[in-house]
Amino acid sequence: MALSFLRLRFRGPLWFGLRAFALGALLWPASALADPVDPPPAIAVNVDQAKLVKLPDRVATIVVGNPMIADVTLQNGGILVVTGKGYGATNFIAMDRSGQILMDQQIQVSGPTDQLVTVYRGVDRETYSCMPICQKRVTLGDADGYFKQVMDQSGSLSGQAAGSAAKTN
Repeated sequence: MALSFLRLRFRGPLWFGLRAFALGALLWPASALADPVDPPPAIAVNVDQAKLVKLPDRVATIVVGNPMIADVTLQNGGILVVTGKGYGATNFIAMDRSGQILMDQQIQVSGPTDQLVTVYRGVDRETYSCMPICQKRVTLGDADGYFKQVMDQSGSLSGQAAGSAAKTN
């Protein structure tokens, strides 16, 4: 009878509460304890390059957080063209006709991947793409005069090419 003090009588509201708590703990779904679902990885694109992204069905509207960082264009078949415009991060949101969000995706725009040579003339910067011969390349952050000169030359070359193509047709 020395152990008779260990025999406890479990009856009444306290015992009922303990049993309910134990049963609830056993039945708690394991998914409630799991980590939340991670967002999809950001779309990584370089400045002046494009990537293709497949969109879900029923997309009617696309909103870009900062169109100076990335531009998006919807193509037939639910294909989205993402073009890097400036350095940084932004996002795009795809919605259906009722305004329901179907996709909210981050876009990370990085610098160019070609082999660049940067020349500093005082505070002015010029960029050259050296693959394999160094040629002038317009890059964000280049000096205004250099940027304008290269853009003017590119525009002139494009205009001449378009004029030649129109003559041959």
